[in-house]
Amino acid sequence: MSAVLADFAAAGTGAATGTAAAAAGCFHCGSPVPAGSRWQADIDGAARSMCCPGCAAAAEAIVLGGFGGYYRARTEYAAPAADGADDPELVLIDQQGLNGEASFSIEGVRCGACVWLVERRLGALPGVSEVALNVATGRVFVRWDPALCRPSDIVRALRAIGYAAAPYDAQRHAARLEQERRTLFRQLFVAGLAMMQVMMYAVPVYLADDGTMDAAMAALMGWASFALTLPAVAYSALPFFRGAWRDLKRGVPGMDVPVALGIAAAFAGSCAALVSGKGDVYFDSITMFVFLLLGSRYLELGARRRATQALEALRGGAPASALRLRGDPARRDTELVPAAALAAGDLVLVPPGRAVPADGTIVEGCTDLDFSLLTGESLPRRMGPGALLPGGAVNGGQAIVLRVVAAARDSTLAMLVRLVERAGQGKPAISLWADRAAAWFVAGLLLLTVLVYLLWNVFDPARAWPAAIAVLVVSCPCALSLATPTALAAATDRLLRRGVLAIAPHTLETFERATHVVFDKTGTLTLGRPVLRQVLPIGPLDSDMCLRIGAAMQAENVHPIGLAIRAAMPAHGLLARELRSTFGRGFEGRIDGVLYRIGTADFVQELAGGMARAAAPSGTSTAWLGCEGQWLARFDLSDAVREEAPEVVRRFQEAGKTVILLSGDGQEASAAVARELGIDSAFGACLPDEKLAFVRALQEQGAVVAMVGDGSNDAAVLRGADVSFAMGCGAELAQVHADGVLLGESLLPLAEAAETAHRTLSVIRQNLLWASLYNLAAIPAAATGLLNPWLAGIGMAGSSALVVLNALRLRRG
Repeated sequence: MSAVLADFAAAGTGAATGTAAAAAGCFHCGSPVPAGSRWQADIDGAARSMCCPGCAAAAEAIVLGGFGGYYRARTEYAAPAADGADDPELVLIDQQGLNGEASFSIEGVRCGACVWLVERRLGALPGVSEVALNVATGRVFVRWDPALCRPSDIVRALRAIGYAAAPYDAQRHAARLEQERRTLFRQLFVAGLAMMQVMMYAVPVYLADDGTMDAAMAALMGWASFALTLPAVAYSALPFFRGAWRDLKRGVPGMDVPVALGIAAAFAGSCAALVSGKGDVYFDSITMFVFLLLGSRYLELGARRRATQALEALRGGAPASALRLRGDPARRDTELVPAAALAAGDLVLVPPGRAVPADGTIVEGCTDLDFSLLTGESLPRRMGPGALLPGGAVNGGQAIVLRVVAAARDSTLAMLVRLVERAGQGKPAISLWADRAAAWFVAGLLLLTVLVYLLWNVFDPARAWPAAIAVLVVSCPCALSLATPTALAAATDRLLRRGVLAIAPHTLETFERATHVVFDKTGTLTLGRPVLRQVLPIGPLDSDMCLRIGAAMQAENVHPIGLAIRAAMPAHGLLARELRSTFGRGFEGRIDGVLYRIGTADFVQELAGGMARAAAPSGTSTAWLGCEGQWLARFDLSDAVREEAPEVVRRFQEAGKTVILLSGDGQEASAAVARELGIDSAFGACLPDEKLAFVRALQEQGAVVAMVGDGSNDAAVLRGADVSFAMGCGAELAQVHADGVLLGESLLPLAEAAETAHRTLSVIRQNLLWASLYNLAAIPAAATGLLNPWLAGIGMAGSSALVVLNALRLRRG
């Protein structure tokens, strides 16, 4: 960074000293400062005016880099680059380490025409292989070849077609949306105030159509309405005029073009009628139209802001610092370090109320953990020594000591944030259709408006202007463009709050069409880890006492069997001393002076003597407990079916989908689980390539296959299925290859995702149907003169608000 800043200084890209610094131009480059510019940088303790955000960023970077003396030593301004290639802001963008793929914030995207233009322009850049613009979140995802393209090339290309853009930054993006909301609210307020006041003057004129109002009074009412309408047109309608001008400059008509033309035509016609004293004025219609359209746009902005809230909550869940332990953990000697500096093997103290800074294993303490941010679970989980915690979980009980197993950048939370960033970047087929339809619709609308005006000029010239205005206003394709992205944003937000992350753009659409749901067994339909099924006493002690002793003996065991026994009796109240582990056999230790062993039968037999009784049932793992001269108990453990699995299977079957179990475990074990869950088809002993071949065979028969798995060996079949889901507690490789991720340990959100997918596609179809029927009915009515401009404004704004409100219903429940 210092080298880059030194290059800035050497190039002389700043303002001159002394008299030059006092000039009215930009303190950094000397260019004129636009009127109303808010850009400043703090240099030598004074706020210096800047002409653009690029100069402000460059000046701040120079000062922060220790080169503040450059501004005192320079002698002249540098000649500005002709093409912006040396723009300091673009140079800094290339220094941010964006390597091959990134998201960019983009301002001014309004409709399908914008989407088409942005994706087409960026797709034409050398080295760019993927472009996906998300209208709902105002972000475009780009993947490129670093050898052929730079991030600054992408930003420059977007700015060249009229869009302000920068690499995505969560805080900046949120601040921009908030600023946009405030500005839009002020414009909405001015338009609403103007509308109410203009109506006070327009209503008496309408009521006096019998000639009771003289010409002078009518003219006074008209001029008063003009004065009140002027702020609405000059200030409140600015977003439409700016958007239309940008669209016209790049030669792609968007939905702002008919809106701006309608407002301008109605205002110009009204002014002409007011001056000449002939014809009708539409000041009331103009203010109402601007107010209602801004109102629907305000609702849309609210939906966009809510669509980004889940991601920002995840980003905020990662703590910036951690308490790393030095030396003996018992001394609690800690140092405050950045969470990013943690490495595998570090011991950290997590006080109550703090988030876990990185993935790690509890080595000391037992506490309640809140996983709601990661999985959507509302109830905390009790966890103790040996338990693996993901970064981002919140400690809700006592302080615990954690051994870090992965750096913060590789934590579960960091991976989840990356997956969420991928989510919603593309568009399903139904959304692409809507984008194309909206883009063609605007061009056809403008042609239709001209034809309506010409035809009315032939038959009744007095009605030509109002009819043309009504057609422009009533048929703006806002509803068509908003129908899909608002519904998808609301559905994605709803699913994420319930523990399901939809990553691929087609996830909901394809899941709703799935005919077959194929489940892996171990770790998916079952827990994938041993669970204590029974304690069988074979000595003088009862099962409860045997379990207490067994849990105390497993206090230091991180093997799945030891964890399962300890989980069954977390508060055993006994202390095992002199614990010794024999690898692969078990543990030995003393409780209240008595020597015990727990582990394999051979290991316990050496202490207890005799022979173990009561052979274990097939399909289970066992651990034996004994003391000197005495066998005490047998612990039976097996992989248990998830508690919610029967309900999930039943709900899919009731929805008419075929459920299949496809497992790498033996056929007998797979069939037993299938019988327990009511699944008719079970196929065991399947290798990864055989699973993929099975799914492809179903697809060749016309099936739409949804696959659910958890392990690395499921990655291939997850990628090959039409739509796939990975368990959040499973392997990272499976999650990367899946179209969706279940963030918690429960399968129940999968069934809820299927129902949400059905509701989402229904809402999208409702919105598209309404937008289409509305235009089919409203456009002919406007063209034939049945709709006045003010009625057209109500209809168009109401149509847009209706599809947004209908989509927001998906967030409830």
